[in-house]
Amino acid sequence: MIQDNVFLALRALFPQEPELVGDVTAVHGDGTVTVLMPGGGVQRVRGTATVGDAVFFKAGLITGPAPDLTALTIEE
Repeated sequence: MIQDNVFLALRALFPQEPELVGDVTAVHGDGTVTVLMPGGGVQRVRGTATVGDAVFFKAGLITGPAPDLTALTIEE
């Protein structure tokens, strides 16, 4: 079916939403949490977690728990 629709064929070439990781820094009463990403970015996402949890999230929604690993940045 994708072969019949040029738009769908073109759209399939582009990457989908990436899955990101971060640490929960705040829990809000509306079913959202604030997540701090390793690069310093902050995003408010939907889902249930507690402060200090490491989570995976995609398109503004928590997809599951993430392992609590130390981030390492290598510079040239």
